[in-house]
Amino acid sequence: MRYCDSPYVFSRRKTREVVIGDPRHGGVIIGGDHPVVAQSMITCDTMDTTASVQQTLDLVAVGCQLVRITAPTVKDAANLQVIVAELRQRGCRVPIVADIHFKPEAAMEAVKWVEVVRVNPGNYADSKKFAIKEYTDEQYTAELKRIEEKFTPLVLEAKHLQRALRIGTNHGSLSDRIMNRFGDTPLGMVESALEFARIARQHDFHNFKFSMKSSNPKVMIECYRLLVARLEQEGPDWNYPIHLGVTEAGEGEDGRIKSAIGIGSLLCDGLGDTIRVSLTEDSPREIEVCSDLLAQIPRLANLQPSTFNLQPSFDPFQFERRATPEIELNDQVKCGGEQLIRVVVTRGTWDKVIPKIRPKDDVKPEAVYEDLNVAELDPAQELAINCDTQLVTVKDGVNLPAITAFRLLAAKLKQHGRNNPILLKDCLSFEPVPLEPKIALLRASIVVGALLADGIGDAILVRSEAGAGQSLRLAYNLLQAAGCRSFKTDYVACPSCGRTLFNLQTVTARIKTRTEHLKGVKIAIMGCIVNGPGEMADADFGYVGGAPGKINLYVGKTAIKFNIPEGDAVERLVDLIKEHNKWVEPELYEQKVHNQVQV
Repeated sequence: MRYCDSPYVFSRRKTREVVIGDPRHGGVIIGGDHPVVAQSMITCDTMDTTASVQQTLDLVAVGCQLVRITAPTVKDAANLQVIVAELRQRGCRVPIVADIHFKPEAAMEAVKWVEVVRVNPGNYADSKKFAIKEYTDEQYTAELKRIEEKFTPLVLEAKHLQRALRIGTNHGSLSDRIMNRFGDTPLGMVESALEFARIARQHDFHNFKFSMKSSNPKVMIECYRLLVARLEQEGPDWNYPIHLGVTEAGEGEDGRIKSAIGIGSLLCDGLGDTIRVSLTEDSPREIEVCSDLLAQIPRLANLQPSTFNLQPSFDPFQFERRATPEIELNDQVKCGGEQLIRVVVTRGTWDKVIPKIRPKDDVKPEAVYEDLNVAELDPAQELAINCDTQLVTVKDGVNLPAITAFRLLAAKLKQHGRNNPILLKDCLSFEPVPLEPKIALLRASIVVGALLADGIGDAILVRSEAGAGQSLRLAYNLLQAAGCRSFKTDYVACPSCGRTLFNLQTVTARIKTRTEHLKGVKIAIMGCIVNGPGEMADADFGYVGGAPGKINLYVGKTAIKFNIPEGDAVERLVDLIKEHNKWVEPELYEQKVHNQVQV
């Protein structure tokens, strides 16, 4: 199986075109040779027509090309008629996407009024009670027949009205049937989507796209790669467009880093026709990040023709860290083998940050680049490496983008039977003018994140961020987002939408204030139940909207406390963390924020 033409050379995946609305009057065509489309989602109650219209207009004003609105009930779906009519009256022709989960009848209402209906196969006409049940082949076939009966009316109506569909699976909301047949796996996500696609194709309906979203960038990357490979196996006419996104990415730097790792790495491989950056922030901010992200791809992907045809060093469909021997970086730090992925800095950064580092600080440089015994290689040339314990990196100034260069280096080492530890760099040359911090963050995240997701890398060096302290912090945040190191509390926080039962930004800030000192603890903050339990699968604790003003608290995927008044819920979450022996008392204020280095 393959997921792209080459892991070394950019070639955009060839897809069929999907028409959304009337392209002559504000609609868009996705796929084919058309540019990647940026989309976002409004956050207000769908029954609030005035707010829904205004938030849509605000998104369009900053460049959003598709606007998603949730329709959890038939009543909400019916109000889409009013919202769309008001938008059209005000001259706004942006296509609207209705977000449907549990209610097929809501989808049947929404398809009358909007250009796209998004359905989640794990929730649409299927059960998700986290029940363990063995399905015989006959029972499985009967379930598929039931789903076909539920989904076919929407397919036929979409075809009749010339609408589009998005078949969007989520890592956190696979059905019990899929979970018990395939497990909580990328394969399960892909097969769940293909079941719905086959139903659409039975009725000669092809105006749809796929999405495979997860809050874990590595899982998300594996899912999309597997989806594209499976579509190619199904045949050349299965060349449907795909939508990219890391769901529940969170806010601030962490949300941007996770999104850049997942979306950026796939874009560099030529995958993706629409994107959304899901941030726990005001929606217009998502579009700025989308635009910045898309602008980096021509600089980071390898657009040069080449003859590289080496077998890659990694399995693109199943993450495994590249095996290397353990070596010493210096007298205090080792890397490779089972060691943590280490953070290397330049001498200039070391000299600026070391005077401010305290003994208990988790964010600290672990080696100086200029002091390392590292072989700097040009992977386009023959490698002269005689032992496996030599640390290697790509030489600055080579005429290759960093992702391509390091993939090629790892492949050549494998070809020669070598497994040397590799020091990753986020850039191999420098811009004449220092990059804006937001751009440096995206570039470093795409490059280093893509390689870490391939299992390549034993130490990292971030140099595109000009600030010494900022570059050090970025390196650690990147490793945490990629699931390689844990030095602080990890948060999985969904973006707001009309289903959200509390103010996500306010509550997230409140939870962070109480818990940000809990190193290694993962907390999920979910506005509703739609993706909550599943997306919290690898979280230690969950804070989930259960009803207006009421919160349910989870341990993993299991609900432990129900209907807690929102005003008490944060402290009850703290109590739950204490009950499970994950709580430590914060230090004094001047010592608490030990993971920030200010220079």
